[in-house]
Formats: sequence, C-alpha cells, structure tokens
Amino acid sequence: MEIIIAKNAGLCYGVKRALALTKKVRQANKGRVLTFGDLIHNPQVIDDLKRQGIEAVDDLDRLDRGTVIIRSHGVSPEIYTRMRGKKVTVMDATCPIVRKIQTLVARLARQSGEIVIVGDPRHPEIQGLLGYSRGKARVLENEAQADGLPYRKKRSVLAQSTQDLYLFERVVARLLDRTEILTAYNTICSSTQTRQKSTSELASRVDTLFIVGGKNSSNTNKLYQISKRILPHTYFIETAAEIKPAMLARAKRVGISGGASTPPEAIRQAVDKVKNSLNHKSHQETSVQCQR
Repeated sequence: MEIIIAKNAGLCYGVKRALALTKKVRQANKGRVLTFGDLIHNPQVIDDLKRQGIEAVDDLDRLDRGTVIIRSHGVSPEIYTRMRGKKVTVMDATCPIVRKIQTLVARLARQSGEIVIVGDPRHPEIQGLLGYSRGKARVLENEAQADGLPYRKKRSVLAQSTQDLYLFERVVARLLDRTEILTAYNTICSSTQTRQKSTSELASRVDTLFIVGGKNSSNTNKLYQISKRILPHTYFIETAAEIKPAMLARAKRVGISGGASTPPEAIRQAVDKVKNSLNHKSHQETSVQCQR
C-alpha cells in the first residue's frame, strides 16, 4: 500500500507570508491584535490564532484600538479609507498576487469597456476587486452566466486568483462569441495552477484521494472539484478525524493533497490516520512516498 502526497500540497507563499506577518505583529504587540475577516480560510489555523489572542472581526465599528491586519484576500479601497479614520495601526497581509490583480482591475477601470471577473461573488477577494473597478466589473461564476451576457464592443476578462483554469478557459471561449474586442488576463496564480495540475495527475494514479483543507477555502474546493471529475473516490476533509476505514476499502494507492491554506501538520495527520486505519484493519505495513 502506498500513500502519495501531491507535489506542492499545503501552504502557498501568500498564506505563509500572511501568517509570518501576523506572528511578528503578535510578538511585537502586547495590546489588541485583530484581523479584518479570517486571515486565511482554514478553521484550524483561525482557532490557533484565537488561542494566541488574535481575533477576526468583520465589523469596522469594532476597530477602535490596537493593530488590525488586512487578510490575505485583500480588501477594497473603501475599507482602507475607513480604517485610516480610526485610531488603529494597519498592517497589510494582502497576498502579493492579489495585489497585482487589484492593480490590474484599477487600471482597466480607467479604460473603456466592461470588466468581467470569473470567480465567486461572495469571496472576499472578489469583493475587494469589485471595489477597484469603479462599478465597471461584473462577476461570473460559470459559462452559463456568460451565455446570458449581451454583445459588447469591448471587454476584459480576468479570474479570481484561485479559480479553476479549466472553468476560466470555458468562460473566455463563451465571451469570444459575445465581444468584438476581448482581452483575457490569466490572473490565476502560478501556485494555484501548479497545485491543480499536480492534484489532477495524482487523481489519475491512485484509487482514493483525500483533499485536506477548510470547507470555506475557494482553492481547496477547486482541487476537490478537479479531482472528483477524474476520480469518483475523492473525499474533501477538514481534519484527519473524518477519514473512515470504509473510504479506504480495496484501495492500493491513496493520494493526499491540500489547498493553499492547509497547514503541513494537517496533511501529516491525514497520512498518519490512513496508516493507522490500514494497519488496524490488516496489520500490513504501509509505505509513504512524500513528493516535494
């Protein structure tokens, strides 16, 4: 029996950066430290931050003192403006990739033509990007919504940084038929694309695959959807405790992958749970092949 960990599984650069900045702020400040919204989309990490005395708040009215950390997903210009009017110190943990997309949207907003963003309208990254668009952007979740758009002379289309590349390409294809001049920007971060590729390759090699991460994580959900298309025996779990022996029935190769906000210990715990489940059932030795 093999347990294979997907290449590049786990924390991406932007998330590591946000966590490192938060740790530094906490160590340097004895007073109140807050994050505006969840710093990253992983319940276990958020719980750990709470234990360190770092609270996540969504209400600007509660920001009356202390140090406030901007989450990795970024915020709109309006939020920055309102924070400047409060007696707080602001530290920005926005992912550099998201910051580049914000800059792109702001530039496109100064030009003519409609802006289309492929993503989840409820996601904080998208809500922040809309704030940079001067009201010129609309959000599409799928190609069916693209089919409903009217013909336009000029459009620009870009993607949420954690979007499924396959879905983005399908939406762009639909917009080509509805736009005279269409400019497409692949703003899916390279880390996301690499993770999606390695997970899809792993799904074609194993009998069962576990996607580990927060259920509220966009990029982790995309990994699950990508793997599920290839391998029906794909399971989305937040913690190793969710792994049951029945999920491993007749599996000779087990794969494990994790989203950009999945800490390494969560992946290691999943590996240990699979090993323990198999050993308890059959007392057979399990080898672990960890790809980096």
